[in-house]
Amino acid sequence: MMEERANLMHMMKLSVKVLLQSALSLGRSLDADHAPLQQFFVVMEHCLKHGLKVKKSFIGQNKSFFGPLELVEKLCPEASDIATSVRNLPELKTAVGRGRAWLYLALMQKKLADYLKVLIDNKHLLSEFYEPEALMMEEEGMVIVGLLVGLNVLDANLCLKGEDLDSQVGVIDFSLYLKDVQDLDGGKEHERITDVLDQKNYVEELNRHLSCTVGDLQSKIDGLEKTNSKLQEELSAATDRICSLQEEQQQLREQNELIRERSEKSVEITKQDTKVELETYKQTRQGLDEMYSDVWKQLKEEKKVRLELEKELELQIGMKTEMEIAMKLLEKDTHEKQDTLVALRQQLEEVKAINLQMFHKVQNAESCLQQKNEAITSFEEKNNQVMSSMKQMEESSSLEKELKSEKEQRQALQRELQQEKDTSSLLRAELQQVEGLKKELRELQDEKAELQKVCNEQEQALQEMGLHLSQSKLKMEDIKEVNKALKGHTWLKDDEATHCKQCEKEFSISRRKHHCRHCGHIFCSTCSSSELALPSYPRPVRVCDSCHTLLLQRCSSSGH
Repeated sequence: MMEERANLMHMMKLSVKVLLQSALSLGRSLDADHAPLQQFFVVMEHCLKHGLKVKKSFIGQNKSFFGPLELVEKLCPEASDIATSVRNLPELKTAVGRGRAWLYLALMQKKLADYLKVLIDNKHLLSEFYEPEALMMEEEGMVIVGLLVGLNVLDANLCLKGEDLDSQVGVIDFSLYLKDVQDLDGGKEHERITDVLDQKNYVEELNRHLSCTVGDLQSKIDGLEKTNSKLQEELSAATDRICSLQEEQQQLREQNELIRERSEKSVEITKQDTKVELETYKQTRQGLDEMYSDVWKQLKEEKKVRLELEKELELQIGMKTEMEIAMKLLEKDTHEKQDTLVALRQQLEEVKAINLQMFHKVQNAESCLQQKNEAITSFEEKNNQVMSSMKQMEESSSLEKELKSEKEQRQALQRELQQEKDTSSLLRAELQQVEGLKKELRELQDEKAELQKVCNEQEQALQEMGLHLSQSKLKMEDIKEVNKALKGHTWLKDDEATHCKQCEKEFSISRRKHHCRHCGHIFCSTCSSSELALPSYPRPVRVCDSCHTLLLQRCSSSGH
C-alpha cells in the first residue's frame, strides 16, 4: 500500500505539471480532447479508487469512487448543483460514469481542490468507504489537494453530452510523461512557473485563514451587541417598574389625605356630640366620665392609624430613592462596558495591521537572502576555476607572463571574494534582525491572546450583569429588610468601598461588590459566598466569612 501511494503521488505530480505546461502554451483554455487533461482524469480516478472497500450486493461486488464524492453534497451545500446535474444526465447509467462526470464539473467550477479538502477534513466519514492505509486517509491526500489548487488557473470547457463516460477504460499513458521529463530536465522556465503557482496557492491559503479569523471576531462582536441590547431592554423594564411604583405612591398619598379628612370630620362630629352630651348629662358625672373616656380612646386609635400611615409613606419614599440609585449604577456599568468594547475593537484592528506589516517584512528579507546566497555560490565556483587554472600554469614553466596575468586576476578575484564575505556578514546581520522581527511577532501574538482573555472575562461579566438585573427585584426587598435589621450597624455605600475588606483585592467588572447582611461591610464574592438564616430574615442570606464563623460559634455556645 505504501509503494502504491508513492507511485500514485509521483504520477499525480507529473500529470499536473504536464497539464499546466500544455495549458500555458495553449492560453490556459482546454477542451475534452486535450490528451494531458484526459490523462489527468485517469490518474485522479486511480487515486480515488486506491484503498476503496468492496461492497457486496445481490448483483455482485461494487467498487466505485462515486460513493465518497456524494458526501460532498452534505458537507458543502455549494456542491448540490453538481450532484443534481450529474443525477439528471440520462446518458450515465453506472456509478463510475457519474463519478467521472462529477470530476469534470468540479474542474470547470474551479472547486475540485476545495471539495476534496472538505472530504479529507472529515476522515471519520471517509472511513466507511476507504481502508485505513488508503491514499485519501493518509497525508498524501493533503499533498494532492495542494497540487490541485494550481489547476484553478486553468479554464476547462468540457461537454458531457455525447461522451460515453461509462465504458471508458482508464489506462495511464506513460510515454507522454517520459517524453516530457526528458524535455524538462534542462529547462528553468518551467521551474519558475511552478514556483509562481506555489506562491499563489500559499497566498490563497493565507487569505482563507484570515477570512475565517475575521468571521470569528465578527460573530463575537455580534454576540456582545445582542447582550447589550438585552441589558437595554431590562433597563427599560426597570424604568417602567419605577413609574408604576411612583403611581402607587401617588395613590397612597391620596388615600392618606382622604383618611385625614375623615379623621378631622369624625373629630368634629365627636366634639359636637360631646357638647350635646355635656348639656344633656350635666346632672350625672359618671355618665360624662364614661363619654370622655370613650372619646379619648377613639382619638388615640385614630392617632395610631395616622402614625402608621406616615411610617408607610416614609418607607416607600426610601424605596424610591434606593431604586433611583440602583438605576444610576446600572447605567454607569453599561456605559463603561460599551467603552471597553470600542477600545477592544480598535486594539484588534491595530494588531491585524501590525501582523500584516511584519509578514511583508519577513517575505522581503527572505527573498533578499536567497539572491545573495546564489551570488556567493557563483563567486565560489569562479574562484575554484581560477585555482585550477593557476595550478596548470605553475606546471608549465614556459608561460611565466601568463602566470603573472593570472596572478593579478587571482588577486582581483580574492578582492571580490573578500567583498562577498563582507556582504555575507551584512546578510547575517540582517538575518539576526529578521529573527528579532519574528520575536516581536510572537510577542504581538501573545498580546493578542491576552486581549482575547480580557474579552472573555468581559463577556462573563456581562452575563453576571444580566443575572444581577434579573435579581434586582429580590435585592430591593433584601435592602428593605437590611435597613430594618441594621439599626446598630452602618450600611456602607457602594461608592465608599474600592477594595474587599477581607482579602483587600480591588473591585472590577469581573470582581463585583456584595454587602454582608450582618455587619453591613462590602466584600467580594469569594469572601462572602456563605449564607445563614438571621433573626431579621425569613430565609438564608449572604454573610461574610468572619460573620459566618462568629455566628456559628454563637449557635454552638447557645446549644451547649
